[in-house]
Amino acid sequence: MKTLILAAVLLIAALVLVPQVLYTVDETEFVVMTRFGQVGDIHSDPGLKTKTPFVDTVNRFDKRALRIDVAPTSMPDVDNQFLDVDAYVRYQILDPKKFIENLQDERRAASSIGAIVTAELRNVVGKSTQEEIIGGALIGIDQDRTIVEAKETPDGRATRQALVSEVRVRSEAAVGPEGNDWGIKIVDVRIKRADFPEATQENIFSRMRSERSVQAQRLRAEGAQENQKRTADVDRLVEVILAEADETSTQLRGEGEGEAIGILADALERDPDLFAFRRSLEAYKTILNGQTTLVLPADADLFQFLQSPDGN
Repeated sequence: MKTLILAAVLLIAALVLVPQVLYTVDETEFVVMTRFGQVGDIHSDPGLKTKTPFVDTVNRFDKRALRIDVAPTSMPDVDNQFLDVDAYVRYQILDPKKFIENLQDERRAASSIGAIVTAELRNVVGKSTQEEIIGGALIGIDQDRTIVEAKETPDGRATRQALVSEVRVRSEAAVGPEGNDWGIKIVDVRIKRADFPEATQENIFSRMRSERSVQAQRLRAEGAQENQKRTADVDRLVEVILAEADETSTQLRGEGEGEAIGILADALERDPDLFAFRRSLEAYKTILNGQTTLVLPADADLFQFLQSPDGN
């Protein structure tokens, strides 16, 4: 019984003491030992390490790039027009001793670094236009979707890329050896979103819709005016063509009738009997049909050519 109790006591003591004496270092992290708040040994090589129990404290920091999401902030541009800017920053710990002495842990580091990046963003945004911040010029809306034309710097870089590069350089200087010297390096700064505040955006969309509506009405009016002009030109041309055609038709008809009268007069002069014969035939064709009953004496003048070819 005593042996079991002793074994249990030793097991409990081992469970308590072993974590206080032994610890591991991962290849992706720094381990900083502190004793009563004072920085001691720093380990970056992976493996099993020992420490003084109940005195030394293990502080672990990631070697890899860490991300901080900066709180979205409304910032004025060079024209004092506000934009909602949402950004993030990635940093890397280079000197864990300086990091823990100045920032203590990653949570406080996120707050301090985020404040610096926000301040630098505000400074750079304050001297930039909306097109440079957004990364393009707003040219229209298609089915409530914003259409932006890309905007570049004289050296061919996107304006937003140039802007965040300047923010990164300024932020790195603020946290680096020439600034606060926090033992870190700013790896990257990115703007996730830079847009108009919701109320302002809706006003802009409404104004753009009004402008497009006015432009559409103007184009429709110009189109209707051009249509009326061309229709009037076509109608006038049609009237001119019809008048010319009518004039030509009348002239040709008159010339034809005159020529017909001349031919008829010439025929009468040459053979009056032939003309009388043809006129009689035309009269026969008109009056002698199935619907006409005509009672005339046999020696009537109308039948003279039926009685004798010479009409006598």
